[in-house]
This record gives sequence, C-alpha cells and structure tokens, in this order.
Amino acid sequence: MVDVNSRSNISVNSDMGEALGIHSFGNDEALMKLVDVANVACGFHSGDPDAMDTTVALARQHGVLVGAHPGLPDLVGFGRREMKLMPSEVESIIRYQVGALVGFLHKYDMPLNHIKPHGSLFGMLSRDESLMQAAAKVAKSYGVPIFGLAGTAHETVTEREGVEFVSELYVDLNYNAEGGLIILRRPENADPAQAATRVRRALADGTVLANDGTELQIPFGSVCVHSDTSNSPAVAGAVREALGR
Repeated sequence: MVDVNSRSNISVNSDMGEALGIHSFGNDEALMKLVDVANVACGFHSGDPDAMDTTVALARQHGVLVGAHPGLPDLVGFGRREMKLMPSEVESIIRYQVGALVGFLHKYDMPLNHIKPHGSLFGMLSRDESLMQAAAKVAKSYGVPIFGLAGTAHETVTEREGVEFVSELYVDLNYNAEGGLIILRRPENADPAQAATRVRRALADGTVLANDGTELQIPFGSVCVHSDTSNSPAVAGAVREALGR
C-alpha cells in the first residue's frame, strides 16, 4: 500500500523521442504537459539525432526530467524482438546509446536523470541477472537510477550493485501471472478510466490484477504511460487525476 502522503513523490513517465526523420510515433508535445519524466529513445530502436535534440529541448521547456531509453539494435522491429546477446554486448549497446543522449543533455545544460531499458531489452534484463548486471554497470558509472519491474532481476541486481532502483507501475500494458509485462508488437489503446482504476487500487492496497485475474503485489515509485498510442494524453491525464495531481 502506498502512503497517501507519498503520492506527490510518485512520478508519471513516458517513452518519447521515438521518431525517425519526418516520421513520429508518439504524442510528445501533448504528453510533456502531463508527465514528470521523459524516457528518450537513443537511436537503436528509434530516435535519430534530430529527434533526440528536439525531445530534450521540449523537456527542458516544460521542466520535465530526462532519462535514457536504450533499446535493441532493431529499427525494423522497434526493439520488440529479442536477441541473443552476451553481457558485454548489452553493456556496450546501453553505454553507446546513453552517451549519445548525454551529448544532447549537455547542450541544454540538463542532467541525466535515469536509465530505462526499452521493449524486449527491458524484458531480457528482467529475467537474466548477468545481462542486468551489465546494465547496472552503466547506471553506476553515471550515478543514476534504473527504472524497471519490482521483484525481477531489475531490482535484485541493482540492490546488489548499489544502484538506485525506481519501480514502475504500467497502466497500458497487461501483466502475466508471474508479474511480467505482456509486450505487444503493436500497441493498443488503453481505457483511461481503467488506467485510473489500476492506479487507485495500487495506491489503496498495492495490488494489480494480472490478465488471468491473479492478484499481484506491485510497489511503485513511477507510473508509465506509453506515448505511441493515439489516446495516450487522455490516459496520462487520468493517471494524474488518480494520483491527486
């Protein structure tokens, strides 16, 4: 259960900067007015240099914190297809992408707030401690937290490595009975009312219903609203209302 007095400390975050050239896949401008934290794509699953520059500038304009959102090197699959990688490769692809984003953060005199892996990389790290340890090395070198799933390798490895961990609650993806996220190749719109209900229930008793009705305990310090669905601003607004903002 989340203390009512701590609700103001729960952030709303969104994945942004997911664009290539003239093609954009999110509602970044509308969401920047509703979120506290932006997870900015760093080029491997989406997000070219101009997109990173534009997104960081927009975040600075709206007082939104910026973290890196590194993904698998798979533009065609939008980082949602798993790959067989060694820990050293995971460390390299994350370090490379974080470094690219930090260059634009320096341009706008903004700090790196956190690292949040994207898509299938996120899922791979949640299940494999050796891969997650590689990600933790990068976060530790920058002195920033990692956003992820409570009760998975995200949490156990960061705790062991002395890296701050921020647990997320998801309102536009379903959970399986084991507490993992069900990642869809193509996103589907979430019902804003149902998103708000999930947040209120999680605040009240710490539970979230899995897709089969299993009650899951999901502690959280941030609520994620994905930007690449057509009604994501409405979902973010409903989440903020549920948090009492």
